Amino acid sequence: MTRDVVFTKDGQHMLVSVGSGSNADDPDTHPKEFHRADVLEYTPKASSSRSTPTASATASAKPFNPITGQLWCSTNERDDLGNHLVPDYVTSIKEGGFYGWPWYYMGGHQDPRLPRPCANGTGPTPGSRAHSGSGQGLQACRPCRQGYHPDVLVQPHMASLEMTFYPHAGEFPTQYDGDAFAAEHGSWNRANRAGYEVIRIPMHDGHADGSYEDFLTGFVTKDGQVWGRPVGVAIAKDGSIFVTDDGSRSVWHVSYIGK
Repeated sequence: MTRDVVFTKDGQHMLVSVGSGSNADDPDTHPKEFHRADVLEYTPKASSSRSTPTASATASAKPFNPITGQLWCSTNERDDLGNHLVPDYVTSIKEGGFYGWPWYYMGGHQDPRLPRPCANGTGPTPGSRAHSGSGQGLQACRPCRQGYHPDVLVQPHMASLEMTFYPHAGEFPTQYDGDAFAAEHGSWNRANRAGYEVIRIPMHDGHADGSYEDFLTGFVTKDGQVWGRPVGVAIAKDGSIFVTDDGSRSVWHVSYIGK
């Protein structure tokens, strides 16, 4: 369960991402999930908060895209649906957007462990606890819709964590300007390992085309032993990249030295 913090450019709001505490528990019938799997918005005095989007299981690292100004996040999806589900992802965040948790994933794909929210297309209202005269618990209903499809899907269980955008005029070649980088912590519950690397996500005028590529690899030996697990990625003032790794308890420094 993550806690990541970022401030809006005007300094008037603090955004806090809070991961879920489960793989499929909805916030309507499980009070401990209330205001989880969300990005929460606070004022400087912390006098009020509101839920920005309903994201998915664990949203990490919320940088603002330097071209579009839109908020992005790197997300760990749910487990226990097999080796090939559910893809983790990196995506832009629409204010007030719904990204499926926990009823749907990848847009309109329903989690088979959960029923449709309501037969009439509505779902319980979070936090509502109305009661009938018979004493049976009832809940008010709200409109329920399928979630947005993420911008970039990565392999299931890659455990996508910290992400950032590469600045213009960094030391890397100009084709890296504005691209995103994300740390993939690696799968612990998949037959064939996935992740254990940093990926690069090409951007075009601030928008992703859905593709990604390996950037920093080598954390798994030829015989399948893991010795490193990337967690955080940050850009230094000179344009080089720092990567934290809690597998080897190291901080890696990546510099461009030319071809």
